[in-house]
Amino acid sequence: MELLIQPLQRVIHVEPGANLLEALRAAQVPMSYSCMAGRCGTCRCKVMEGEVLDGGRQQQRPLEASDEYVLACQTFVTEPCTIEIPEPDEVVVHPARIVKASVQSIETLTHDIKRLVLKPAKPIEFSPGQYVQLQFAPDQIRPYSMAGLSTDGNLEFHVRIVPGGRVSGYVANELKVGDAIRVSGPLGSAYLRRKHEGPMLCVAGGTGLAPILSILRGAITDGMVNPIHLYLGVRSQRDVYGLDWLRELANRHSALKLHVVVTSGGDPRHQRCGLVTEAIEQDIDSLQGWRAYLCGSPPMVEAASVLAKRKGIAPTHIYADAFYTQGT
Repeated sequence: MELLIQPLQRVIHVEPGANLLEALRAAQVPMSYSCMAGRCGTCRCKVMEGEVLDGGRQQQRPLEASDEYVLACQTFVTEPCTIEIPEPDEVVVHPARIVKASVQSIETLTHDIKRLVLKPAKPIEFSPGQYVQLQFAPDQIRPYSMAGLSTDGNLEFHVRIVPGGRVSGYVANELKVGDAIRVSGPLGSAYLRRKHEGPMLCVAGGTGLAPILSILRGAITDGMVNPIHLYLGVRSQRDVYGLDWLRELANRHSALKLHVVVTSGGDPRHQRCGLVTEAIEQDIDSLQGWRAYLCGSPPMVEAASVLAKRKGIAPTHIYADAFYTQGT
């Protein structure tokens, strides 16, 4: 049985019922993957023609416009298909692992954000922009994005304390320096594309600044000279944080432009007021040739994604990480 792999224009032969990711790896087709269990999203690809068995849904599914993306590690090939894999020149493979870590410090950044620094017992490799699962106790597990790089030695996270949140409340009121935490990952496909040489749009809402910081730090460390427009959106003046870090990064990267946008109560003499999407709309006529990294609340990420597409960024070049607060 034949599979046509786009955009490589390559045909590979597989047995009926073969796992898609295993077939791609056996044929040495460049493909990103990590957890191998359908959680991280790294091996996401598109079914352009034909039908597959989606193991995540446990059902045969015909191709539909709204349901054409699958995770290769959870997909089984049942007939000849055309599969589109993303950016074969940007493959990352960081096998997911579980390591123990200890709390090095807990610092207050704003009225509702804590900076948590962990020391892992063993290094964890990840790409800038990815996240891990932190398990503080058997029933205290949540995903958090790294704010630094895998070469730092420590892992830095920004935790928003949600009223009534089980996990964030535990971090705020019970977690102590020296406590042990289980770290699982890396996860996520909204990581820095290092081979892209064009402009970058980075949009961070609240603690969405953490993965954006990781992406900026990674770009600068790798010597990328791309023009970068960073829009940091916050609810009010007291939610602004990280400006010293961002200014230091701007000093190291002459093409990094920082825009702080306060939704309400901001001082127009010092910040822009309104929504980040409004600011982007005013500043940039076209985003053709850009890449977008969007991290924050689901409504902000969705609105920014719609705007990015309308202004010319291909959907495959929009890397989004929406932060959900349910149960936090």
